[in-house]
Amino acid sequence: MVRLETASMDYSQVISRREKYVQKYRFTAFFILLTKTMKRILLTLTVLGLLLNCSKKAGSGQKTQLSGSRRLEILFLGHDSKHHNSEKFFPMLALPLFQKGINLTYTSDLNSLNTETLAKYDGLIIYANHNTISASQEAALKDFVEEGKALIPLHAASFCFQNSEWYIKTVGGQFYTHKYGTFTAPIVKKEHPVMTGLQEFETWDETYVHRKLNPDITILQERIEGDHHEPWTWVRTQGKGKVFYTAYGHDERTWKQTGFHQLVMNGILWAVDEKSKAQYSRLQLPKPVFQDADVPNYEKRDPAPQFQLPLSPEQSQKLIQVPVDFELRLFASEPDVVNPIAMAWDEKGRLFVIETEDYPNEIRTQDGGGKDRIKICEDTDRDGKADKFTVFAENLNIPTSLTFANGGLIVAQAPHFIFLKDTNGDDKADIRENIISGWGKSDTHAGPSSLKYGLDNKVWGVLGYAGFRGTINDKPVSFSQGIYRFDTDGKNLEYIGRTSNNTWGLGFSEDFEVFISTANGNYSGHFAMPLKYAKRSVAEGSGNTVYKLDSHYEMSYLTPALRQVDFHGGFTAAAGHNLYTARSFPKSYWNSTAFVCEPTGRLLYQARLKPKGAGYTEKNGFNLLASSDEWFAPVQAEVGPDGAVWVADWYNFIIQHNPTPRGFENGKGNAYINPLRDNKHGRIYRVVYKNAPLYNPLKLDKQDPKSLLAALKNDNMFWRTTAQRLIVESQNKELIPGLLDLVNDQAVDEIGLNVSAVHALWTLQGLGALEGENEEAYHTIVRAMRHPSSSVRKNAIKLLPRNEKTLSALKWTRSVEDPDLKVRLAAIQALTDLPESEEIGRILYLAGQDSQNAADEYVAQAIFSGVIKHEKGFKNAAANLKDSTLTARIERGLLKETYVLNLWSPPIYPPDVTGKEIRINALVTKADQSLSGVIVSQGNKENGYSLFIENSKINWLIKQDGKAYILTSEQKLPEDRFLIASTLKENGLMTLSVNGETPITAQAKELFSRSFSPDDIRLGRDLRDDNRVGNYSSNFNLKGWLDIKSTMEVNKVVEGEKKLALSLSSDKTPSVKKGVGQPVIINLKVIEHEMKFDKNTFTVKAGQKVTLRFTNPDFMQHNLLIASPGSLEKVGAAADLLAREANAIAMNYVPKIPEVLYATELVSPEGNATLELIAPEKPGDYPFLCTVPGHWRIMNGMMKVQ
Repeated sequence: MVRLETASMDYSQVISRREKYVQKYRFTAFFILLTKTMKRILLTLTVLGLLLNCSKKAGSGQKTQLSGSRRLEILFLGHDSKHHNSEKFFPMLALPLFQKGINLTYTSDLNSLNTETLAKYDGLIIYANHNTISASQEAALKDFVEEGKALIPLHAASFCFQNSEWYIKTVGGQFYTHKYGTFTAPIVKKEHPVMTGLQEFETWDETYVHRKLNPDITILQERIEGDHHEPWTWVRTQGKGKVFYTAYGHDERTWKQTGFHQLVMNGILWAVDEKSKAQYSRLQLPKPVFQDADVPNYEKRDPAPQFQLPLSPEQSQKLIQVPVDFELRLFASEPDVVNPIAMAWDEKGRLFVIETEDYPNEIRTQDGGGKDRIKICEDTDRDGKADKFTVFAENLNIPTSLTFANGGLIVAQAPHFIFLKDTNGDDKADIRENIISGWGKSDTHAGPSSLKYGLDNKVWGVLGYAGFRGTINDKPVSFSQGIYRFDTDGKNLEYIGRTSNNTWGLGFSEDFEVFISTANGNYSGHFAMPLKYAKRSVAEGSGNTVYKLDSHYEMSYLTPALRQVDFHGGFTAAAGHNLYTARSFPKSYWNSTAFVCEPTGRLLYQARLKPKGAGYTEKNGFNLLASSDEWFAPVQAEVGPDGAVWVADWYNFIIQHNPTPRGFENGKGNAYINPLRDNKHGRIYRVVYKNAPLYNPLKLDKQDPKSLLAALKNDNMFWRTTAQRLIVESQNKELIPGLLDLVNDQAVDEIGLNVSAVHALWTLQGLGALEGENEEAYHTIVRAMRHPSSSVRKNAIKLLPRNEKTLSALKWTRSVEDPDLKVRLAAIQALTDLPESEEIGRILYLAGQDSQNAADEYVAQAIFSGVIKHEKGFKNAAANLKDSTLTARIERGLLKETYVLNLWSPPIYPPDVTGKEIRINALVTKADQSLSGVIVSQGNKENGYSLFIENSKINWLIKQDGKAYILTSEQKLPEDRFLIASTLKENGLMTLSVNGETPITAQAKELFSRSFSPDDIRLGRDLRDDNRVGNYSSNFNLKGWLDIKSTMEVNKVVEGEKKLALSLSSDKTPSVKKGVGQPVIINLKVIEHEMKFDKNTFTVKAGQKVTLRFTNPDFMQHNLLIASPGSLEKVGAAADLLAREANAIAMNYVPKIPEVLYATELVSPEGNATLELIAPEKPGDYPFLCTVPGHWRIMNGMMKVQ
C-alpha cells in the first residue's frame, strides 16, 4: 500500500522536494523518480499476481479459508495399550463427528505435545493412560489451553499426567477408584450449551469416583449411587481456554452410543475459541442426494442402502479429510479423465493414465477391439491442473497396469503384456507388440497389476488368483497369487514370491525392500526373500517368503454406509503399497510410510513401517485421505515427480466385484452385472504438504548423460529410478567413472541412507560393469560392503559377483556378522549361491550360534537354505563345536522333508529323492463316481513312482532303470474317507497300507539312485505323453478327492534313534466311531461367486456316522463349521473378533469356543475337505457355516438331527 500511495503523488509534490537542485536537473530528477515508482508498481502487481495464483493453486483448502469457513481440527491423544483401547475406539467417534464438520486426528505419541504441533489444532482430546508428562510437554499444553484452545479429557484422561498439579487442576479432578455397572447419568444443568439437544442415555461403564475436585467446575451430569452424587460431566475455564470433561468411555459399549457422540461434540463446540466457532458456523457441507435403487445389501442392513448421486469434484473434496498440514488439489477430472485404474510418469514428468470403460465385464475376444485407452495428461501453464490431454493408445481392453521401459510402455492387459512405443514423437503409440502371453482373464480383478521398474533393472508385478499359464524359455510355466519379475524385453519371467488371495499392490523402499498388499485381510506384507531360498522350511519355520505385517483389522473409515462383501469393517480390497520416497513431506514419512488404497472404505491408509531384525513391523498410521462421499474410490497412490502423493480416484458407487448378490447375474469378467456401475467419472488428485519446498520441474533425456548422473542425486526416488533406467537403456559406459564416484561417497543422510550410492550400484549392474572384468568396479563394490549405510552394504552384497572371489570378500568385510540383520541376510544368501564348500558350511554353523540369527525367522530360514547346499561342512562343524537351538532345528529339517500335497497348489520346488526314503500319506475320499486315477506321480517310465487306483484296487508303482516294482492292495476300498500310506524304505523295501491295517510289502532294487526328470510332483495326474510312469491311459486323472491334509515325507537314511523317530508317523486316519445305522455321505458345495452353500439344510439321524464332503469351486477360501443349536450368532460374532487377531489365519478363522463342534481347515479355491463325524445324540437344528470374516452372515445353513 505504501508503494501504491507513493505512486499516486502528483508532479508538483515531487518537484517541490527537489528545489535545491538546479533547474536543468529538475526534469531528470523527476524522470528518475518516476522510473523507480513504476518499478515499484510493477513489483507490487507481480506480488499480488503471485498471491492470487497461489490461492488458485491451493485448491479447495485455501478457498475454504478465504471464504471464512472451515472444519474444526481436533487432535486426539491416545496410547498404545489395549486397555482403554484408544486406537480401536477412536474411529467410533471420528466417523459421526466428521459428518458434522469436525476432523479428528489420532496420535499416541506424547511428543505431539509441542508448541508447533498443537498450534495446528483447535482442541485436544485426551483418552489415554500416560502416567507422566515432561516439563516441556506440560509447558506446551499449558500455553495451548491458557491462550484459548480447547481441552477435552475423556474418562481415563483424568488419571493421566499424575506428576502435573497444573494438569490435574486444569482437568478439574482426578480419578480415584471405580466399580462397574449399567446406569444413566442425569443432566443437572439442562440450560448449559453442552446439554443442548442431549438426551440422557443408559450404558455400561466404569463407575468412576474422583478426588482433587477443583471447586470451580460446573457440573453438568452426575452419577447417582444411593445417596452419593458423583460429578460425571463438567466444564471449567483455564486462562483463556475451556475444558470439557466426562467420565464416560471405558469401552465400545459407551463409544458406540449416539448419546456419547452428541455429548462429546457439544463439548467440543462449547470449548473451542470464538474465532474457530464462527468459522465453523459458516461451514456449508454438501448434502449428498440419495434415491432408491437395487443396491446389493451384503450386510443385510435394515433399512437397505440407497444409491447416492455423484458429486462434483469440488463438492467431493469437501467431504474428504486431509491431515492439517496438507492440501488436496485436483489435477484432472471427468470428462477429461474417466475410470483411472493405473498411472505412471515418463521422463518428462508427464502423467500417463489408463482409462478403462470396459472394466469389469466387457471382455473382448479380439485384440484392438476395446474401449479403453492410455492418455497423457499435461499441465502446460503450471497452474497445478492438467490442461492438455493426448490419447497415447486406444482400442485397449481392460489394461490394469503400466510402466516405462525400453523407450516405451509395458502394459498389463491379460491375456498379454503388450509393449507400446511412439517412434515419431507425435505422442501416439505406433508400435504395439505382445511380449508375454498366458495371463488369466477369468476374473478381471484378480489378474496382473502393479507393474514397476525395479532397482534391479527388471520389471516387477503382482498377480491374483486369475493366474498365469504360459511358456517361458520353451518350458511350460504356471503360477498364481504372488510376485513375479521379468526382463524389460519380456523374457525370463520368474515367479519369486507366493501371496494369498487377490494381490493388487507392490511397492519398493529406497533401499530396495519389497512390500505388497492383498485383498481379504492382508493390507501389508513384506517380501523377505525369493522362493529359491525357501525350497524347504527349517523345522518349526513357516517357509514363507512373504510375511504378513498387518497390525490391526479395522479400517478407520468415515463413510456412514460402508458396503463390503466380507471382512466387514476391515481391509477387503487393499490396493497398492507405495512408500513415501521423496523429501517434500515431513521427515516422519521418509521411506517409512506406505500408502494403501481401500476403495470400499473410501480411504487411503498410511502403514507406518519400522525395521525389526531382517524384517519389519507395521503400525496404524490412520489415513492420508478418508471420505464420506460414497463414490470416492482411490485405487492407486504414489509419489509423483513433484514429491506430492498422487491419487487415482476411480470415483464409482459400485466397487464390489463378486460374489454375485441375490437377484443379479454374473458377467464375463466374473463381476456381477449392475447398471449402477459408472464409466463417466474419474479424478486425479495431488496431496500436497503445505510447507513443501518449491518444486522445479525436470525433464530427463538419454542424450544428456550429465543430467542423468545428476538426477541420481535427486531427493525423489522417481527421478533417481528414471535416470537409472535411461542410463541402462542407453548403455552409456562413459558414465561408469561417475557412478563409481557415487558409490564411493561415504555420506549418510538424516535417516541413515545414501540413496545415490544404491542407485549407482544397480546402474553399474545394468551397464554390465559388475560382471567381473572391471577390476575397479569390483573393488568399489567390495568397499561398498563396508559403507556407513547399511542400505548400501546390503545392496552391494546382492550385486557381488558370484565367483571364486566372493567368499574372500564376504570374509574380509565380515558381512555375516554385520550389525544390521538385513545385511546378514544378504550375506547368507550370497553364501548359499556359491558352489558347495565345507568352509561355508562351517561359517553357516557359526552363524546359527548367534542368538539374534536364531530368533529371526528370515535369517534362520536363510541359514537353513544355505546348509542344504553346504551340508557337509555344517555337519562336521556341528560334530566338533557347541550346539544351539537353531542347530537342532536345522538338523531336524535336514533329516525330514515334508511337502503338502494340495491338488491346486503343488510344491513349487519338488524334493530330490536320491538316496532318501519316501513316504506318501494320501487322504482320499470317494466322489460321485467310483474311485480311480493317479493320486500322485513323479519322474518318468524309466525312473519314477506312481500311486494310483485302478479297477477298485490301490497300486504303488516304483520304476527303476525301466523295471517295474508294484504293490497292489486287494482290500476293498472304504466308502468313507481313508488314508493310503505308501513307502519306499532303505534297501528298497516297499509298503502299502490302508487306514493303518497291516501293510503289504514288496521289494524294489534300492532307493532311487538319481534325480527325477521331470522332477515336478504331479497331483491327480501323470505325464500326458508316453513317458508317464504307469501303463495306464494318458488322461488317467483322479476321480475322487485328495484331502488338503495329504503329505509327502522324504527322509534321509540315518542310523539309530533318529531313524526310529522318523518312522513314527501315524498310518491311521483320525478315529471316528462306527455310529448307529447306515452311514451317510453328504456332498456340500460352495456356489461359485455367490458366497452361499448349495444346500440350505440336510438331515441326518442322531448317532449316525456322517461324512461331509465339502467342495470349494469358488475364487476365495472358505471353511465349514458345525455348531451347537442356537449358536449361529455367537459363533459368527466370535469369528468376527478372531479375525482381528494376528493368528486368525493360522487358526483357520475357527474360534476356540465350545459351541464349535466340528470344523475343516481353510479350503483354497478349487480345493476340498472332508469332515467325518457322529451326529449328535440330541435331536435339533445344528447350524453349519463358513467363518471366513463376514461370510457367516450369508454362508450358513442347518443340519437337522432327527
